[in-house]
Amino acid sequence: MSTSNTALADYLNSQGSGGNYRYELWSTDDNNYYLKIWQYEANPESDSYTTTQGFASTREALIYFDCNYAEKNLPECSQ
Repeated sequence: MSTSNTALADYLNSQGSGGNYRYELWSTDDNNYYLKIWQYEANPESDSYTTTQGFASTREALIYFDCNYAEKNLPECSQ
């Protein structure tokens, strides 16, 4: 019986900003997406960031950012 020791990898998909925050959108090998979020003026190399829970799609992740950090008033924000 053999087992696989393959580690899942994370991939940077995009970066952006809104409101007072910046984000990096990451995906995993098992097709989950998550955000790393910093204060806009923070240094991503040294300052702490928030990591969100997993999302099923990039769209869900970006809507979450827009509603909770970028202070956008989207129809999806009220759901």
